[in-house]
Amino acid sequence: MASRKILIVDDDADFVSAVAQTLQAKGYLAVCASDGAEGFKKAKSETPSLILLDVMMTRKTEGFDVARQLKKCPETRKIPVIILTGIRKEFNLPFGFEASDDWLPVKTVLEKPVKPDRLLKAIEECLGS
Repeated sequence: MASRKILIVDDDADFVSAVAQTLQAKGYLAVCASDGAEGFKKAKSETPSLILLDVMMTRKTEGFDVARQLKKCPETRKIPVIILTGIRKEFNLPFGFEASDDWLPVKTVLEKPVKPDRLLKAIEECLGS
């Protein structure tokens, strides 16, 4: 099996800790970043197998912007991204977000709170394991 390193980009320390523990219990190596800029740098330096990306960090749409930035960068464009967000609940939006090649170039979008088994299933689907 290839590297099982997962980059978690989220500004909620408690959420990051819980997800990192869940991942480590399943044999993944968790690498963390607390905002989009740090996440982008770590995506290039750590070459993770997958990125878990929050949307609302220092800016309300930061994760969306980072997803597009990752897709444009030759070093990171092939890394699968899963968006984890509570934006729909936060703004009481009547719709969810769907992955698309241009506007939201990610593998899937999961609503927070996400159950650990659902998150692990999505990760396994993205990694083909």
